[in-house]
Amino acid sequence: MFKRFKGYHRRVLPILKRWLSEEGRVLVTASSVTVAVVLIRFLGILQPSEWALYDQYFRLRPEESVDDRILIIGIDEKDLQQYGFPTSDRILARLLNKVNAAKPQAIGLDIYRDLPIAPGQAELAHAFETIPNLIGIYLLETNRKSEVKSSPVLVEKKQIGFSNLPRDADSKVRRGLLYINNEDQQFRKSFALQLALIYLKNKGIESKPSPKNPHELQLKNTVFRWFKPNDGSYIRADSSGYQFLINLRGPVGTFPSIPMRDILENRVSPDLIKNRIVIIGSVAASIKDSEFTSFSDGVFKPSEPMYGVELQAQLTSQIISSVLDGRTLIKVWPEPLEWLWIWGWSWVGAALSWKLQSLRSSVSLIILISVGMTAVTYIAFLQGWWIPVIPANLALIGSAGVIIAHLAHLQGELKRSTEFLQSIINTIPDPIFVKNKDYQKIVLNQAYCKFVGYPLNVLINKTDAQLFPKYEAEIFRQQDEMAFNTTWEQENEEQLTDANGITHDIATKRSLHRDAAGNLYLVGVIRDITERKLLEDNLKQIAAELKRSNAQLRVSAEHDPLTGLPNRSLFQERLTQSIEWANRQNRIVALLFLDLNDFKHVNDTLGHQVGDLLLKTIAERLKGCLRGSDTVSRLGGDEFTVILPGIPSKSDVARVAQKILDTITEDTVLEGHKVSITTSIGISLYPTDAQDIETLVKLADEAMYRAKTTGKNLYEFSS
Repeated sequence: MFKRFKGYHRRVLPILKRWLSEEGRVLVTASSVTVAVVLIRFLGILQPSEWALYDQYFRLRPEESVDDRILIIGIDEKDLQQYGFPTSDRILARLLNKVNAAKPQAIGLDIYRDLPIAPGQAELAHAFETIPNLIGIYLLETNRKSEVKSSPVLVEKKQIGFSNLPRDADSKVRRGLLYINNEDQQFRKSFALQLALIYLKNKGIESKPSPKNPHELQLKNTVFRWFKPNDGSYIRADSSGYQFLINLRGPVGTFPSIPMRDILENRVSPDLIKNRIVIIGSVAASIKDSEFTSFSDGVFKPSEPMYGVELQAQLTSQIISSVLDGRTLIKVWPEPLEWLWIWGWSWVGAALSWKLQSLRSSVSLIILISVGMTAVTYIAFLQGWWIPVIPANLALIGSAGVIIAHLAHLQGELKRSTEFLQSIINTIPDPIFVKNKDYQKIVLNQAYCKFVGYPLNVLINKTDAQLFPKYEAEIFRQQDEMAFNTTWEQENEEQLTDANGITHDIATKRSLHRDAAGNLYLVGVIRDITERKLLEDNLKQIAAELKRSNAQLRVSAEHDPLTGLPNRSLFQERLTQSIEWANRQNRIVALLFLDLNDFKHVNDTLGHQVGDLLLKTIAERLKGCLRGSDTVSRLGGDEFTVILPGIPSKSDVARVAQKILDTITEDTVLEGHKVSITTSIGISLYPTDAQDIETLVKLADEAMYRAKTTGKNLYEFSS
């Protein structure tokens, strides 16, 4: 088990080291750049650029339909000239009574009225008292503005709403307020929320706490998420009060609007006012009741603020449309998810730059990815999501820049290392090659160029697959990979075909080396062993010839040259082996001695040539009627022996002997002569008849002579 663990450790450790040197560098770079970007973002440095892009998304978004549930009655410059400034209580009372007569859902008076403006104070107070769905506006004291109160009548009736809106550092309004908790721990509702609640109440919708967060407001199925200090691109923003992100419908002029004079002079149909929310406020530039919003700036136009009455209409519309129409609110990711988003793009920049290792390709691809990522976040914005773009782009470009700078450093170190290696290895007589981790040749000495037969520029610019036969190039690649993966020295024998088509047998030694910059190189040394291999092949051929000659000599020494049967020497060896086996297995061995009857007569009458053919025939018949484990031998002349190892019983031996007699006595025709012959067989058994070879042979021989003298063509057992 220890050996298995050690082998596993030797295989895995190099792979882990290689991963840490390549993939690990990408991860470390991505993580470091992410930390730097998050820190820069936390310092608020990126906040202005993120706001600017956020505003641009609003301006690029397709225009939304007009929300005709809200009507703005604007007091413009002509109204001020005609009715005076500030507008008197009498004029304002007439306006409110005429609007109320048309039966709107709610009336919002976006005009501060904390002090009477004669004439008509009693008339205005009566209007405030009698109009049930009228909401007045007031300003809570802040560190920049003093408090402006509303009419005491409306205060007593609790028909007021504050107009306060948080402004960002660039003086733009991107957040709205639903509630403010004042010093006496009472929740005060905003002007827009008061109007929206009246409208929604008439639709049967009441406000309630959210089940998931009792501190958040829910109207029907819509929950208004409480703004947090780091939502979106904000960093440590003032989140006092119940704030939410404003989702503006459009620029100035989004809502239907009519001047005050048209109402006072009865030029407006009551149907234009009926069942709508009517908001009355100034649209005169001289009053300076305006705010800068996301729609205020433009590429080709000067900054244009949005009138306060228009902004209040936007806020009221956002509350109503999100509840009744399902219009999306601006949503943001939790901070951990934003950090992961930034890290992901940082990893993309680092990984692609490391993979491409080309300044031009990396820059081109990073620009395309940056544009694509911006497009994706814009599409997400259309669905109501505010996803950080500037930090992600900064992480993408920053990590790519770090990797590109690192690669440039490595290239410089590589160039210096290459020049140094080139000067050193040119002094070595053996062919030497140096490859990088991408298996590209970067340094070759003069001996290598001379050996391969190509000039240096050709060898450097072409791969092994382009220079050598396919099977050779594949072996080179396999050996290179093994050297990189195992990290220990590799010695192999390969073949290399040079430029002239001559194939050399080579011995290679590959080892890994790392320079001061951490670049890993494979250094290979080649030895031409073609002559040695030829000598080895010749020696192998001579050895094979000697082996064949020895085998032939042994066959000649152990076999009868006429019949090919084992001779007396091999017979003795086989009999010894059979007896040894029988001792171990506790089995019987039978020995049969055969002598052909009247064989001399065949030689004398038909000639020795026919006699030799008869002996060959007898040998073939004996082999054909016996088992493969049995041994048939010719001792000389017309004498044969048969060894039957592992024969079960004496009766089985008798059956084999009878089979031999029957087989031999079959007539045969040799060179036109019909020849008949018989044999006599003597049989001895081990260990029944004898315990040693000499006695066993002697008993079988004596039994054979008894059979011959008894009547021929018989078999006799020694006992």
